[in-house]
Amino acid sequence: MGKVLIEKLLFSVPDIGNIYVLMRPKKGKSVNQRYEDMQRLPIFDRLRNTKPSSLKKIVPLTGDVLFDDFGLSESDMQKISEDVSIVFHFAATLKLEAPLYENVNMNTCGTQRALNVAKKLKNLRLFIHLSTAFCYPDYAVLEEKMHAPPVKPSDIMHLLEWLDEKKVAILTPSLLGPHPNCYTFSKRLAENIVENEYENLPAVVVRPSIVCPSIKEPVPGWVDSLNGPVGLMLGAGKGVIRSMLCDGSLIAQVVPVDTCINALIAIGMIEGKREDKAELMPVYNVNIGHQKPTTWGEVLQIGKDYGRKYPLAWPLWYPNGDITTNYVLHEFKRLFYHLLPAYCIDLLLFLLRQPRFMVRVQDRISQGLQVLQYFTMRPWTFPCPNFDSIQSKLDKEEQVIFNTDLTTADRDAYLQQCIEGGRIFCLKEDPSKIRINRAYHNFLFVLDCLVKILFWLLLLSFFAAYFTPLRDVLSYGEPVVKYLPFVGRVVCDKE
Repeated sequence: MGKVLIEKLLFSVPDIGNIYVLMRPKKGKSVNQRYEDMQRLPIFDRLRNTKPSSLKKIVPLTGDVLFDDFGLSESDMQKISEDVSIVFHFAATLKLEAPLYENVNMNTCGTQRALNVAKKLKNLRLFIHLSTAFCYPDYAVLEEKMHAPPVKPSDIMHLLEWLDEKKVAILTPSLLGPHPNCYTFSKRLAENIVENEYENLPAVVVRPSIVCPSIKEPVPGWVDSLNGPVGLMLGAGKGVIRSMLCDGSLIAQVVPVDTCINALIAIGMIEGKREDKAELMPVYNVNIGHQKPTTWGEVLQIGKDYGRKYPLAWPLWYPNGDITTNYVLHEFKRLFYHLLPAYCIDLLLFLLRQPRFMVRVQDRISQGLQVLQYFTMRPWTFPCPNFDSIQSKLDKEEQVIFNTDLTTADRDAYLQQCIEGGRIFCLKEDPSKIRINRAYHNFLFVLDCLVKILFWLLLLSFFAAYFTPLRDVLSYGEPVVKYLPFVGRVVCDKE
């Protein structure tokens, strides 16, 4: 989301000043190397082609929300305190399965550190905190307002100071309460911290639902992460994910990343220009589930139809996965379609003296599915009156540039774009080789049918061997040899 925000601001707000981007070294790369790599991404193609000078407005800062003042030098702090008027606080860990210590340190304590820095900005107009629409699982309907957290954020943050990670992990189940994971818990605490600071600085909370690939800008279908539904669709298309617990009748609460960014920028304009401070901190639920209702079952079917017509390259098995609400059936499929093939492939790799990886991959998939299935097995309702009112507060030109209304969007075309975006930007596949993919896909279809037939025949043979009535039925009409020792001859007849 940060990349899309930067690109959109530079492309659509020509008079914008510098954009200071907090970055940290990662995977052996310095901040400058990461910044150069980021500029070469396809997402910045239209800027390089039409407004190359605008890229000079990006100012990378070496820092981290895990440190006070982000670990910035005095000169950097002085620079941003004079120059920055809007803060977009996106920094967070998105690992739903991460332990409480990691989530709270990054998402909750990190938000407090960001607010402390914001207080030092002399020209601050607005602090925009990016939250999530799923941080209140104990509410059947999450309105655009704040709710009290189950515990005080200060108590949890102090707990991290007093206890080590192992002791915090022991206490985690008793602390989470209704929350399915530490991520939603830490984001809920972060919202409360922002609310508590609202008296001291202008702030707004934005809660997007599940963020998906772009619908239009800067490139249709752009995505650079396998998190969320795209990862599931690609995993299913590769034949790796064959079963998932999901209620196909439920509405998929999603929002394209560029629609979400349009809303964030528009909210910055609307709330940043506000002269009279609202009594309660503004909250926006950013979601299009009510604009373009689409069920998870429809998403799956559209993805299957498109995937069969334009298959991914070299899937592990014929991609014919399905969703179910039956836990026993799901575990049966997971055993036979996920785990058993993974162990067979790793055994073959072991015999060939090659590195084994499939069991490890399936373990990660199982962990990811276990976390995501909480969100796909229950209904979610997010009233969005503040979000829906954004368009009415913009002029006609701004309504086009920062569009947040997708009621007339083509749903099928968008889902197909998501698959193509994942193919090109995540899997790095060549779309021109679809004919080769289709031939291999047809081969896997035949192989899948043969294996299923052989499997059921084998199962039937075992069943017949131990079930006498069925064995007799199957043997009807076959020659039966009877030995008659008292006459010393053999009689062959039919029963």
